[in-house]
Amino acid sequence: MADRAFDWGDTIENDSSFTLLPEGVYPFTVVSFERGEHAGSDKIPPCKKAVLTIELDGGALGTTEITENLFLHSKQEWKLCQFFTAIGQRKKGEQMRMNWQAVPGATGWAEVVVNKYKNRDGEDRQNNRVGKYLDPAEVKQTQAPAAPAAAPAGGGFVPGAF
Repeated sequence: MADRAFDWGDTIENDSSFTLLPEGVYPFTVVSFERGEHAGSDKIPPCKKAVLTIELDGGALGTTEITENLFLHSKQEWKLCQFFTAIGQRKKGEQMRMNWQAVPGATGWAEVVVNKYKNRDGEDRQNNRVGKYLDPAEVKQTQAPAAPAAAPAGGGFVPGAF
C-alpha cells in the first residue's frame, strides 16, 4: 500500500517492522525510488537527488527497509557508479547513462553499517545505512567457498589432515 495520511476514524493494523541488522554484507532490493531536490548543505550544493527505499535481507535475522539518498552531483559520482554497478546496469570503469526506470525492483549487494545518531529529543538511536554498494563480481569472489586443499598424488601424508 502506498504511503498516505490517516483520517481520525481510519483503521490501523501494521506494527513497526524495524530490524537493526549487524554490520555486514547483505543482498538488497530497491523497493521504490522518488525524484527529489537537495536544498544544499556544507558538503553538497543544491542538486537533484534520488530517494531510494531499499529492503535489506538479513536472512534469519529478518529484513529491514532503509531510505538512502543518491545525490546527482559530481561530488557523489563515485557513489552513483557504485550503485549502478551493484545493480548490474554498469561494469566497473565503464561510462553509462543512468536508467532510473529500471531501478525499482533491482537487486544487488551492499556493505551495511550501523549508524549511531541522536534523535530530536537528544536520545541515542541506531539505524542501518549503506556504507558501500558492492560490485557483483567482487561479491561472488568473497562469497564463494574456499576450495579444499588438494591431496598429493598417491594419497601421501598431509600435515594437519586427519
